[in-house]
Amino acid sequence: MSEVFNVSTNPHVRSSASTQTIMRDVLIALAPAGIFGIYNFGLDALIRIVVGIAACVAVEALYQYLMHKKVTVLDLSAAVTGLLIALNIPPTLNVGYEILGCAFAIIIVKQLFGGLGQNFMNPALAARCFLLIAFTGPMTTFVYDGIAGATPLAVLKPGSEAEGTAELLDMFIGTHGGVIGETSVICLLLGAAYLLVRKVISWRIPVTYVATFAVLIFLLAPEHQFDAVYMLKEICVGGLILGAFFMATDYVTSPITPAGKIVFGVILGILTFIFRMYGGSAEGVSYAIIFSNLLVPLIERVTVPKSFGKQKPVKEAK
Repeated sequence: MSEVFNVSTNPHVRSSASTQTIMRDVLIALAPAGIFGIYNFGLDALIRIVVGIAACVAVEALYQYLMHKKVTVLDLSAAVTGLLIALNIPPTLNVGYEILGCAFAIIIVKQLFGGLGQNFMNPALAARCFLLIAFTGPMTTFVYDGIAGATPLAVLKPGSEAEGTAELLDMFIGTHGGVIGETSVICLLLGAAYLLVRKVISWRIPVTYVATFAVLIFLLAPEHQFDAVYMLKEICVGGLILGAFFMATDYVTSPITPAGKIVFGVILGILTFIFRMYGGSAEGVSYAIIFSNLLVPLIERVTVPKSFGKQKPVKEAK
């Protein structure tokens, strides 16, 4: 009697980690950036962080209750989405706008597509882009030390006439204007190191992403070719580190194959370079990640490894 085996491609993942433990680790990793954001921007940042988390959790629980679905807010995924939304907005943004963005992320991007594991793009970044389109002025107004001004990223943009300073050390520490969670590179790298040590994320996407972007900036940046200092400034400023380690690595909206992660990172680096250097906005990370999310099914199709133990059928002789 012959036996039939179903042989599939790797990865064959066995892990004791649950959604709750993974999301808990992400919250812990984001804590340094969130705490520094509160230190940097004061009570306004704390309010936005609390409102973001509370709004996402409440909207998800209410939607699932009204739709007669199992309420799953204890898996902490909604809390992570709320924290990421808060870290991606200015501390002066109207709280009502933030709540609207949270509702958009949870209902439109996440729940209407089936809930956790079914969304086709990162909900927090989708909310950020929605807010940028709907409320461009408030989302691009930055105040630091009581003075409204351009962020270092706007100052660095080729052809920009924005006034301000763009010191590398300030960018690394985070003592400048911007959205709540993107200013301090050192705090973001501490959180990223925690996720890598805990094996919550793979190095492939963020390292490939940042490396591709850095090479393109170093070789092709208008008026700054072969300028290493300018390259480091572009890496440290804006949402590049936040996006690379905390949003581009989202399990649902990024490839699972090792080769796919590399391809995904390269595409992210290319798109971010194009948007930052030639786009109308100084920032390009959010749009780059969302566009790349849409390419994930194609990337996985062309990078899936070959199965072991599978033999081509032999043609019968006529």
